[in-house]
Amino acid sequence: MKATRREHDFLGELDIPDHLYYGIQTFRAVENFNITGLPISKEPLFIKALGYVKKGAAMANRDCGALDPKIAEAICYGSDQVIAGKFNQEFVSDLIQGGAGTSVNMNANEVIANIGLEYLGHKKGEYNFLHPNNHVNCSQSTNDAYPSAFRIALYLKMDSFIKTLEKLEVAFRAKGKEFNRVLKMGRTQLQDAVPMTLGQEFNSYATTIGEDVKRLKDAQSLLLEINMGATAIGTKVNAPEGYPEICVSYLAKEVGIPLTLAPDLIEATVDTGAYVQIMGTMKRTAVKVSKICNDLRLLSSGPRTGFNEINLPARQPGSSIMPGKVNPVIPEVVNQTCFYVIGQDLTVTMAAEAGQLQLNVMEPVIAFAMFTSLDYLGKAIEVLIDKCINGITANETHCFNMVMNSIGIVTQLNPILGYEESASIAGEALKTNKSVHQIAVVERKLITQEKWDEIYSLENLINPKFITS
Repeated sequence: MKATRREHDFLGELDIPDHLYYGIQTFRAVENFNITGLPISKEPLFIKALGYVKKGAAMANRDCGALDPKIAEAICYGSDQVIAGKFNQEFVSDLIQGGAGTSVNMNANEVIANIGLEYLGHKKGEYNFLHPNNHVNCSQSTNDAYPSAFRIALYLKMDSFIKTLEKLEVAFRAKGKEFNRVLKMGRTQLQDAVPMTLGQEFNSYATTIGEDVKRLKDAQSLLLEINMGATAIGTKVNAPEGYPEICVSYLAKEVGIPLTLAPDLIEATVDTGAYVQIMGTMKRTAVKVSKICNDLRLLSSGPRTGFNEINLPARQPGSSIMPGKVNPVIPEVVNQTCFYVIGQDLTVTMAAEAGQLQLNVMEPVIAFAMFTSLDYLGKAIEVLIDKCINGITANETHCFNMVMNSIGIVTQLNPILGYEESASIAGEALKTNKSVHQIAVVERKLITQEKWDEIYSLENLINPKFITS
């Protein structure tokens, strides 16, 4: 039988397996909140951020005379072990929970306290020497420690996601360069429009992703303002004078990002507007990525009865009954991931709206929605780059033939023949299945072959000049 230690809280006593570094309040959380099956250990950056918060608080409390230097040293040691990821398995609270994140905060307090106790030469659970609430949580509340750690973790997680999105931009730009001489038909409302190049199409994808990189960086900066020192509701109750400023200064140095103290701590403790804006920007990115995947599926459709302008890498057999069928499975899975992210935007919106008075207790589901969205979409984009975009090839001859057989190219004749005459040519071509060239040059002799060659040269179709006669 494994050794246990007896711990108590104001609800009673429990026997805790002695090998565990978390304590009674975390134990209760595990029993109460089996919701997602995803413990916070699945978010190592969140655990690291909690370690930073506890270390910054300990140093600030030491400087303010609220903690004995030896106790602060032990807390800093425990926090450093947590920051290093050595105790991730001890963070077992579910990502979604009641209590506004209290279980997560206490999970960190208990783990760091017990690491610190061993550092001081004591046994786990001997909290009279180093207490999870009195010492590790000194001058703090869940209501400033949890959101501050969440913001730090989200900022760092967004760094990684933005880098992935930048890789997607580069991949599209590379294909744009590769396909810059591949003439194809542009389409509006799924109908032939005017010629363009496949390179221009892929460059447009790169540009639109690049725009979202900028928007995400702008939104990310909103996370730099934190409410450490606000304690329960922003009045700084139980915090010594100067503690908030000192704590945030230590945190900025430890994390290596320019964190600042919110100017109105009461407002900052309840406000979740930054999450709404960031998640809205994430939704925008998901919408754009999904639209591009729709395009890839259309452009590769067929191969013999669809557009067939591009070939996506074949990744797996596409049917259990139709031999030889290959489906666009990578864009499809990215589409589905984007749908998830778009849905999480509504989750964050509703959770932010549900805040009441001096606190928003729904931050855990906001954290879950944003962490999983960044994870899932980031992984989906990596798959899209590696297993799809990098291997796309163009059916250049087929694209060119479709352009020259299209009625849409009559638009280039508007400046010479006028709209009415051009529309007449288009109407006859549609009815008779004749080419625009056959009608305009051979039969009606409205322009010469030389002029046709000038207008419909590859260079002019790629970079059209205004030709009137």
